[in-house]
Amino acid sequence: MTVPWRDVLVAVLAACVGIGAIPVLAGLYQYLLIPVHAFRNHLSRAAPYLPRVVVIVPAWNEGAVLGASLDRLMRLEYPPDRLRVLVVDDASTDDTPDVVRAKAAQYHDRVVHLRREQGGQGKAHTLNHGIAVALADDWMQALLIMDADVIYHPDSLRRMTRHLADEQVGAVTAFIREGSRRPGSVARFVGYEYVTAQAAARRAQNIMGAMACLAGGAQLHSRANLEAVGGRVDTSTLAEDTYTTFLTQLAGRKVVFEPAAVVLAEEPDTVTALWKQRVRWARGNVQITRTFRRVWFRPRRGHGLGRFDFGVIWFAIYLLPVAMVLAAVGLVGLYFVAEVTATLAFQSLWWIAVSAYVFITVTTMLLDRETARRSWLQGLLFPGVGALVVMVAAWFPNLLEVRLPALFGWEMTPAGREVWTLTLYAWSVLAMLLAWGVKQLERTRVLKPLALPLLYLVGFGPVLCAITLDAYVKQWRGAAAVWDKTEKTGRVMG
Repeated sequence: MTVPWRDVLVAVLAACVGIGAIPVLAGLYQYLLIPVHAFRNHLSRAAPYLPRVVVIVPAWNEGAVLGASLDRLMRLEYPPDRLRVLVVDDASTDDTPDVVRAKAAQYHDRVVHLRREQGGQGKAHTLNHGIAVALADDWMQALLIMDADVIYHPDSLRRMTRHLADEQVGAVTAFIREGSRRPGSVARFVGYEYVTAQAAARRAQNIMGAMACLAGGAQLHSRANLEAVGGRVDTSTLAEDTYTTFLTQLAGRKVVFEPAAVVLAEEPDTVTALWKQRVRWARGNVQITRTFRRVWFRPRRGHGLGRFDFGVIWFAIYLLPVAMVLAAVGLVGLYFVAEVTATLAFQSLWWIAVSAYVFITVTTMLLDRETARRSWLQGLLFPGVGALVVMVAAWFPNLLEVRLPALFGWEMTPAGREVWTLTLYAWSVLAMLLAWGVKQLERTRVLKPLALPLLYLVGFGPVLCAITLDAYVKQWRGAAAVWDKTEKTGRVMG
């Protein structure tokens, strides 16, 4: 029996819409795991433990932020005789050397200045210089890698080290919170995103036993783990922190997220700066996905990286732009070949999206009250005003295109309704295109004031998707893979 080509086409287009729902369901799955973390976590195997810790701070032209970070390190609730700091100066051309030398004199042998005369090779090379020095001395029992601009809460380090009392734990990471004194809209969006990507997602990963990434600014390693992964970080990828995270787990050691260890950081406050940072991150994830291709969906004893649910979550994020494009193609295609099916598919997809949006937003606000206080508006508008309009259109058919206009005695023409419907169906792709426009507007003097309203219309999520898509294109084209530092100004709360 021959299947009509139209039925095949409808099935394919409906499947495209279904693929678009996978990232939403994956995100919802992670959030459903969060309550489980209250009674299924690593704290039962943690114990008071204060190993001798060497802190490595890679620094290139960090004079504006480094002094405050070192002062706060010295004031940590940690035995002074068990904490040393190695600042690896990557041939800085500003006053970084003077700042470090002043702090070394102030804190004596607890702060050490290591100068690299050949700089510009990237963060991984800088870290390896410090790691080699730390490993050459038997004094070190644990090593903390941090960024030059971050501020650790006083109790954060001891909250992290307690997990190393369990010899099965190789590394611990903390919660990086956006901590600028007066953050702008982009930084507030980032602050909200960090709760979803860390406080929420990493709790779920604790439960799954598979950690995606140690935060670059807060990664604590036991000496044994550091030696087991080769005594250095990888220099062939733009995601050296993720690479080390995977190696740790593949070697049979656990990686633990400690949500109570809070580290404040200054994050980009323009889409242009964010784009530069996240393209680097996304390209690093492409490299990681390829390097560890034999890990995915292959369960193994000793680590959870091959778990089915972890793999689905990883690729749901990795291929999110593709899913958004497929959903739009599926809906628009169905509109022209099976309009009734298109309506049902549209409503089903966005009903799932609305349910996930409400649940995830409420849970995120409850997870971190401080960020909720600072970024509640950005949390509500994270998917964008445009997406919220689409959600309303899905939940209340004909409200926006028929009932509301009728209140003012106006009626859409058939052509107008067709344009409206196609705009709703294709919004996921249109939002990514408009996100690229936000960056372009920021670069113009005359139209720059329009960038912020357009950002709220588009939403922060579609901006991240557009950045990821750009990164994939750059990686495919073989663009130069350079470690491009994000500029910091020292706006972190003291």
